[in-house]
Amino acid sequence: MKVLVPVKRVIDYNVKVRVKADGTGVDLANVKMSMNPFDEIAVEEAIRLKEAGKAEEVVAVSIGVKQAQETLRTALAMGADRAILIVAADDVHQDIEPLAVAKLLKAVIDEEQPGLVIGGKQAIDNDLNATGQMLAALTGWAQATNANTLDIDGDHAVVAREVDGGLQTIKVKMPAIVTTDLRLNEPRYASLPNIMKAKKKPLEEKTPEDYGVDVGPRLEVVKTAEPPERAAGEMVADVDTLVAKLKEKGVV
Repeated sequence: MKVLVPVKRVIDYNVKVRVKADGTGVDLANVKMSMNPFDEIAVEEAIRLKEAGKAEEVVAVSIGVKQAQETLRTALAMGADRAILIVAADDVHQDIEPLAVAKLLKAVIDEEQPGLVIGGKQAIDNDLNATGQMLAALTGWAQATNANTLDIDGDHAVVAREVDGGLQTIKVKMPAIVTTDLRLNEPRYASLPNIMKAKKKPLEEKTPEDYGVDVGPRLEVVKTAEPPERAAGEMVADVDTLVAKLKEKGVV
């Protein structure tokens, strides 16, 4: 079985995000970029399936700017076998929308014929949480979102997924789309020898035109703003004063 893993290049989760002065977006100048954490978990899970003998090949795919090569090399260093980069933008500030990403992934699926697609449930830069569901709709495949555990049982995938009330276990027929939650696994660190080996692994470059997909934006970002600063706390002398203050503010 071949496993396809979409990965996205985003601002590193340890970096404090700065909004541009004109409010048109996030400032990416001289900012450390890395693989989306949810996608990193997806890569790890695909590699574990291969190590367990349940998958033969892991293919990483990224859609965006040419610099996403670095993200794909990270996936290759972790253990993916090969990578495909679809260069769909020249400007690092241009975000390819979920529908366009899903259409491109559908085209890659038609070409690669994987048995399973494992991707992050959302990207931490836009939090849209839509690509996996859109891809399932375009392919007509079963989907299992917010995966907490994943196991392969013959031609089915058994997924425990996180829901409001706890965990829900479902069994879906493959081929299928699975999106990962944070507690699925702990991604490995790429060793230096594997980082060196990753430089020699195949990385194929494509464009949206190769797949006949229009990636033009359908959404317009009107404004980007930082969240308001949290108000300073207020010290009180005793519990009675605290309760009185809470009542005053309508909390209790």
